[in-house]
Amino acid sequence: MNAGGLGHLAWPEVAPSVLVVPLGSCEQHGPHLPLDTDTRIAVACASALAGRRDGVLVAPAVAIGASGEHEAFPGTLSIGTVALEALLVERVRSALPPTGSARPAPFRGVVVVNGHGGNVEAVATAATSPAHGGRGGLVGAPPGAGGDTHAGGTETSLLLHLAPSAVRVDRIEAGSTARWREIGDVVRARGLAAVTANGVLGDPTAASVEEGRRVFDELVSHLCAAFDAWRATLGP
Repeated sequence: MNAGGLGHLAWPEVAPSVLVVPLGSCEQHGPHLPLDTDTRIAVACASALAGRRDGVLVAPAVAIGASGEHEAFPGTLSIGTVALEALLVERVRSALPPTGSARPAPFRGVVVVNGHGGNVEAVATAATSPAHGGRGGLVGAPPGAGGDTHAGGTETSLLLHLAPSAVRVDRIEAGSTARWREIGDVVRARGLAAVTANGVLGDPTAASVEEGRRVFDELVSHLCAAFDAWRATLGP
């Protein structure tokens, strides 16, 4: 498929395929990572899937998600869970016309590759919508592959592997290292700033390119396996 994705094609070039939608966020990721960290990871995973599987086309990313818990930090943008769910349903509906419609149907299904934990509820609900007749679904990369929770060693390592020039290495510092079960209720009630002044959950000081490569390979392997299982449900 076209390496540049759907947005780089002219309409006669769109061949039958599964459309993969990267879903990220625009939210703070500590003093050392860019606001679009989750989107970068989702796009990289979706692009890797397209490189490993035939009949896959990557859509333009949905780059703003549900990030209300980060709104105390400048630069964070959020549309919330309800609006995100509606957006995803409409994104799938626009790609998959109803059965019997005269509108062309170049896509056999739509898959969302999610890079942000705050989007999970909206994605799960949208995936069960009757609007797309079961042809849309989530088989995407999890927001984290183990490791720490937000802008810590895991995400910092991923960015050092995927986009090293985007990492402000001179600003890397530890944040809150409390376990999520100890702070989760506070974050949900009062936002992330209530538990970490710099926006980091975890300790990114030991992050490395090598760890980022390992984690990314794990994410892509998981994504490919889940995608294969999902595509098998579409039939011939």
